[in-house]
Amino acid sequence: MKSLELLNDLIGINSIKIDVNNPFTWASGWKSPIYFDNRVSLSYPHIRKNITNRLIDIIDNRYNSVNTIAGVATAGIPQGALISEKLNLPFAYVRSKPKSHGMKNLIEGKIEKGKKVILIEDLISTGGSSIKAVEAIRNNNSEVIAVLSIFNYGFDLSINNFIEINCHTESIFTYSDLLEVALANRHISEKELIKLKSWRENPEKWS
Repeated sequence: MKSLELLNDLIGINSIKIDVNNPFTWASGWKSPIYFDNRVSLSYPHIRKNITNRLIDIIDNRYNSVNTIAGVATAGIPQGALISEKLNLPFAYVRSKPKSHGMKNLIEGKIEKGKKVILIEDLISTGGSSIKAVEAIRNNNSEVIAVLSIFNYGFDLSINNFIEINCHTESIFTYSDLLEVALANRHISEKELIKLKSWRENPEKWS
């Protein structure tokens, strides 16, 4: 059975914020009652290590053919580096766009051609940034065997986007996990639960 204690810890340190009355605005323009900031967790060693170990468990159990770890800039970089250190694997990261000066790199570090890569994200919403990173690595003639993240909202748009590019994705926690933990630990009320489920069904038009 999946342990959800870590998810409650993330809510407790405000790495995950829930506010149905004063929604957050995402970069996409969507209004959301939830904001996930994985950078906060990096300041808490026991939580940071727990996340690293949970992601490594997924790799060990399902993707042990990996020989390179890559992070999606910027939030996927810290966990990607921590994972690569524990697994003693090469690490690189993928920018959202090529550097504007110098070598104008899109991939920082070195990913050898033909290598099997695990790509680390902090969270997956629409999947846009992850998919750009997958394409960058594939254009480098390397194989992305999966995109792993701490959290996934599970939007249909994201699921379809990953199916389109034929790429596996897996996360420690889902949106359903979040609602279960938030309600059980009284971070939200039954009334707020209804609003959160409504948002999940139609995030583009929710207000």
